[in-house]
Amino acid sequence: MFDLHVHSIFSDGELIPSEIARRMYAAGNRGFAITDHADFTNIPDILAKLLRIKEHMEMYEAKFLVGVEITHVPPSLIGKAVELAWKEGAEIVVVHGETIAEPVKEGTNLAALNEEINILAHPGLMKEEEAELAKENGIYIEISARRGHCLGNGRVSRLAEKYGFQLVINTDMHSPADIINDSAAEKILRGAGVEDWRRVMENNEKLFKKLRK
Repeated sequence: MFDLHVHSIFSDGELIPSEIARRMYAAGNRGFAITDHADFTNIPDILAKLLRIKEHMEMYEAKFLVGVEITHVPPSLIGKAVELAWKEGAEIVVVHGETIAEPVKEGTNLAALNEEINILAHPGLMKEEEAELAKENGIYIEISARRGHCLGNGRVSRLAEKYGFQLVINTDMHSPADIINDSAAEKILRGAGVEDWRRVMENNEKLFKKLRK
């Protein structure tokens, strides 16, 4: 398991990065990305903190990516937020999609899929035009292990099968109880109707290693 969507105390997560690393590896995970909730008020601050600790984290033998999850930014400003994240040193950029569980502004999915991002997280009742755009722009779409966000997994799975965009599976981890291993990831994917679940797991690893370079 390579978990590409994890939150720390730098936003609303419960754990400091070193404890995330220890718990991830104790569970058998091979890599992860810290992608704390961010907008224009904290993108530079989050990335500066994560980049500052990365050298020390490597000494823990923890392989991780530094990033943000752009969250509740108005659709018209998502592009500027993405640009700022890359400028400030992000290695991975995720956008908080239009989940069923939260009042994300309509149009967020579409705006995000037109920008240079890596993952659209838990996009809920994703539209077919958005599915086409995800495929065209090579953006990964998330199957979520998180309660509430997972309610749209079935639709995302069906659209992926129809339109051919690539899936990843992530936890959106906020607390230790959210961490999953390979076995749990397989069950979540199969429960969402993803037949080729092994390919999705491989996508997580492939994207992680690509961005690490």
